[in-house]
Amino acid sequence: MADYEVILKQYDPLWRTEYQQEKDRIAAVLREKILDIQHIGSTSVEGLDAKPIIDIAVAVKHLVIAEDCAAPLRAIGYEYVHKPEFPSRRFFRKGTWRKGTHHLHMYDLHSADWQNNLLFRDYLQNHPRVLQQYCKLKQALAAQHPADRTAYTLAKAPFIANVIELAREETRRQ
Repeated sequence: MADYEVILKQYDPLWRTEYQQEKDRIAAVLREKILDIQHIGSTSVEGLDAKPIIDIAVAVKHLVIAEDCAAPLRAIGYEYVHKPEFPSRRFFRKGTWRKGTHHLHMYDLHSADWQNNLLFRDYLQNHPRVLQQYCKLKQALAAQHPADRTAYTLAKAPFIANVIELAREETRRQ
């Protein structure tokens, strides 16, 4: 089932600036409710082609805190989007449906999802060969699924899972 177009852009250093500006806005409205904010996803990895959407991970002590964050986030342009298929995170979007500019993913600080996002990002940043493999895979999948972001995302999942496992192994060896 087609959902919407997959458009990849070459890495843009302005994505880091956009993230930092948004991080400051989020921190200003959520203050003590949050424990950490991280830039995740492909826009956080220098040299990686990406959909031009800034992905931001926000860690909280307990996921129920997300309910207290909805109103302050709405004040800076974020909309809560209920995603029952992802029970271990809360998702907020900035921008209109299918044209969002920022995605905010809220996780429990000690959750596997929080850790996996950081492991994946950091592994790509520290392993240029794997980064290039992922970039080529994304380009091929975007060509294969140009109007179906769901299929594109699902097709990347085995590669991502493998990289997370490599990152875990590397962490255990250290």
